[in-house]
Amino acid sequence: MKQPLLLASSSPFRRMILEKLGLPFDCAAPDIDESPLADETAEQMVLRLARLKALALAPNAAGSLIIGSDQTGSLNGQLLGKPHTVERACQQLRAASGQTVIFYTGLVLYCTLRQQFWQCCETFEVTFRDLSEAEIAAYVAREQPLNCAGSFKSEGLGITLFDSLRGRDPNTLVGLPLIALNDFLHQAGINSLTDAPTALTQP
Repeated sequence: MKQPLLLASSSPFRRMILEKLGLPFDCAAPDIDESPLADETAEQMVLRLARLKALALAPNAAGSLIIGSDQTGSLNGQLLGKPHTVERACQQLRAASGQTVIFYTGLVLYCTLRQQFWQCCETFEVTFRDLSEAEIAAYVAREQPLNCAGSFKSEGLGITLFDSLRGRDPNTLVGLPLIALNDFLHQAGINSLTDAPTALTQP
């Protein structure tokens, strides 16, 4: 591959999604302030933070293509970020019960050689079932989704909370829009099918 690929994230879920492309890459956790700005929309916030994550790693990643991503949910205009506590996670799920939450995922691919950005914001709608207090408490206790926007892990037991899902790319809900990223990589000169290392076949 012409340029090293770097994922600006410590999330194991984003790492697992990126592994689907079969391309070699490294991960590093960016150190940025993720606080929202006053009067900032959900789309503006996730795009800004995705760019900041990529730029935070750029000084030590010359020649790399850096992937930045950030996500938040919106329920009736109220942002749903990472809950960080059990109490807050239960509050978020209680508010989402029987409602539709729109998740916004900002994606950035930054080419350090050309100082060029490709970026987009993907949305994904999640309609929750009517959840009982016992279900909410049991779910939070079992999966501890304290570092997940919206207080669930859709790749795990979180799927039991939903009535329906609507969106272009299910990877978006986990935090890395893979269809859009693959398109950006194509534009940057990387083909996920022909540039990935060929797996050795067993005799």
